[in-house]
Amino acid sequence: MTVAAAPARRPAQGAPGPPDNRDPPKLLPAGPVLFRIVSRTQPPPRRGRPTARRRLIARATLLAVALTSLAGCTSNAFTRLAMPKPVTTQGKVTLTLWQGSWIAAFAVGAVVWGLVIWTVIAFRKRSDELPPQVRYNLPIEVLYTIVPFILIAVLFYFTARDENYIDKLSPHPNVVVNVTGFQWSWEFQYPDLGNVQILGTADQDPTLVLPVGETVRFNLTSPDVIHAFWVPAFLFKRDVVPGHPNHFEITTTATGTFAGRCSELCGIYHSEMLFTVKVVSQQEFEQFIAAQQAAQHSAAGSVQ
Repeated sequence: MTVAAAPARRPAQGAPGPPDNRDPPKLLPAGPVLFRIVSRTQPPPRRGRPTARRRLIARATLLAVALTSLAGCTSNAFTRLAMPKPVTTQGKVTLTLWQGSWIAAFAVGAVVWGLVIWTVIAFRKRSDELPPQVRYNLPIEVLYTIVPFILIAVLFYFTARDENYIDKLSPHPNVVVNVTGFQWSWEFQYPDLGNVQILGTADQDPTLVLPVGETVRFNLTSPDVIHAFWVPAFLFKRDVVPGHPNHFEITTTATGTFAGRCSELCGIYHSEMLFTVKVVSQQEFEQFIAAQQAAQHSAAGSVQ
């Protein structure tokens, strides 16, 4: 005999149901607790990044302004960036170009290092998930392609402008000096001032005397090998090439005594090719020329 299963009874309304081992569902309370749960799941966006970026830009700007002001207001070993103090107008132009190049380099370095440090701090690893990948960002690629060209163009413009000024020869210089570099010394001649010649001796290097505030043209020649006429205080040097005369001009701005030397390895006694430059007042220069002319006339008379 088959026994039919009794139909399941539904509990009456309000009556307790069968026991259930499962945990009862938990309802999320409304209000601040829900906000805390959501905030733990998805943290709010970080604040303060624009402030840090502005602070970085402000520091780079202050650095550039400070370097510019130091270069323009004072003249010491720090602001000249290891360059000698110039005693010619051409040397001052060279120094300004040198300082401007360093200021541009410092500014670019501050921006690059600032961006690197900011990237390391702002986008440091917070989880094992791969961050969103950005490829072929056209504005950024155009930016880092155009900006270097702009920097190069600016530096090229100022370099070409200053080079043209330094190499410029005036039609009527105040003093002309013919410089002959030979193994192993120098000869200086003033062709427009009675062909006064200055030579060194075995015990003393030759001394070139120049007037302050005057334009001086140098004509450089060599009878043997390549030398180089270099006065560090001029912030300039030029090769002395056999068969190829070179020229340049300076305008002296300060009196004093300055060292000169050959800066081209010209042989075994290259280190002996030294000379001295004395920049004096116009009156002292005229007295020097007169004394040299009298000495040469006296020497010529004694030979006859």
